[in-house]
Amino acid sequence: MSDILLHGYWRSSAVYRVRIALALKGLDYDQVGHDLRRGEQLDPAYKAIAPAGLVPAIEHGGEAFVQSLAILEWLEERWPNPPLLPAAIEQRAIVRAMAATIAADIHPLNNLRILKYLKSEFDRSQEEIDLWIAHWIREGFTAVDILIGRHGGTFAFGDSPTMADCLLVPQVYNAERFNVDLSTFPRILAAVANARALPAFAAAHPDRQPGAEPA
Repeated sequence: MSDILLHGYWRSSAVYRVRIALALKGLDYDQVGHDLRRGEQLDPAYKAIAPAGLVPAIEHGGEAFVQSLAILEWLEERWPNPPLLPAAIEQRAIVRAMAATIAADIHPLNNLRILKYLKSEFDRSQEEIDLWIAHWIREGFTAVDILIGRHGGTFAFGDSPTMADCLLVPQVYNAERFNVDLSTFPRILAAVANARALPAFAAAHPDRQPGAEPA
C-alpha cells in the first residue's frame, strides 16, 4: 500500500492534473473515488478531509492537501526531481501563469457544479450550456496559445513537460468531451500531442482509471 492516497473522480480534470504530476515524478499512490454526479464528494467523511467538498485531495504523512495547484506545488517541493518548474525565477513565473490561466480563467467556469447550477437555477438548455463551455475555453486558450508561441518548444514551455502541461492536457480533454473546435489553436494541439505521447500522460488518462466508464 502506498503512503500517498489520492481522492478524486476518474473524469475530473483537476484530479487528472495531479495524476499526471504523480506519474511524471514516478510516485506510487492509491486512489479513492468519489462520484461527483452522485454528490459523494459532499459526504461528511470526505468533507472532514477536504472541507470544500471538492476533488482532488491527497492524504500523506498524516496531512491532507487540497486544491490541485497547491498539490502540484507541494509535489514539486517535496519531490523536486524531475522538476515541473524551470530553474530560472522568471521562467517559473511564466509556467505558473500558463497554469493559472487554465486553473483560474477557464476551469472554474466549466466546473460540473457550475454547469449543473446553470441548468437547475437558470433553466439553461444543454445547447446554451455547450455554447457557454466553448466560449470560456476558447477565450482562455487564446491567451495560452499566445504564451506557447512565445515560450513553447516540444511542450507548452520549452522541451520538457512542466506544470503547464499538467493542466493543459486535461483542459484539452474537457474541450474534446464537449466537441469544442480547437483547430485555431495549433500550438496547443502540438504541445498536447507531444505530451500525450509520453507514458506518464497516457497512464494518467481518465479512461485508464478505476471506475472509468466506457467512452
